[in-house]
Amino acid sequence: MDTRFLECFVAVAESGSVAEAARRLNIAPTTLALRIRALEDELGFALVTRSGRTARPTPAGEALALRATGILHDLRDLKTLQDEEKPRGQLRLGVAQTAITTVLCDVLPALAQKYPDLEIIVQKGSSAQVYGKLNNAEVEAAFLFHPPFRLPKSLVWRSLRAERYVVIASAAEACDDPLQLLRDRPLVRYDRSLWSGQIAENYLRQQRIRPKDRIELDALDAIAVLVNHGIGVSLVPDRALPWPEGLTITKHPLPEPAPQRELGLLWPITSAHARLIRIVEQETVRAIGGAPGAVC
Repeated sequence: MDTRFLECFVAVAESGSVAEAARRLNIAPTTLALRIRALEDELGFALVTRSGRTARPTPAGEALALRATGILHDLRDLKTLQDEEKPRGQLRLGVAQTAITTVLCDVLPALAQKYPDLEIIVQKGSSAQVYGKLNNAEVEAAFLFHPPFRLPKSLVWRSLRAERYVVIASAAEACDDPLQLLRDRPLVRYDRSLWSGQIAENYLRQQRIRPKDRIELDALDAIAVLVNHGIGVSLVPDRALPWPEGLTITKHPLPEPAPQRELGLLWPITSAHARLIRIVEQETVRAIGGAPGAVC
């Protein structure tokens, strides 16, 4: 039995959609459908029933999916049993959307060059979504921003970089007092459903500032563009990447103590992939720098 076919079936069973499973596995939906059909032919019974755009496992398929998930997990663990000189195997990384450009694009080239037999599979989302994937064992480690709660002792947190919050405003704005800007000007708010947006919201409450909300977005680039057009000001993290080209926004530092968000790498302390994760950690520190040591 080809384990790729089994992986395709499990992806469909988990997502409830052939299209979504194909996107997750980065293959064409027709290819995925053919693999499941081949698996059904080999096993001799139907695995999936379709209704519109949804695909659900049959009772026999549900039983197979439950067992197959464990089998595939064990196979991934076996691939990590490599010699010390040439690590090989598969590592699933969850990556917060913002960290894709600020971390992953720097780290992946170094990993590919030094460890050609190491396969990295990336799953992206918000920090909260990536944290959920880690807890559900959908990924082995995750680049994300520190959650607004204490991490369990079963996880290892490696701090990589802190980003202080600033007030951004149009360069044409005459006022240079960040707190006054937040009080008087319309606010282009960083999405409060995001952990990073909650940091901004908590700071506003601590300062007893009730802003004049204009619009709420989850994309920092889009927020910067609106601020540049004079739509309002915003309270956002001063990220590592430059803002989009052509903008003339001004960054106003907040008085100390200023809030900040912390980017890091998170993984289970008992992970069978610990050695591969440590390799990713080391290459990340080399590529972007980071705080020394790990915090459990």
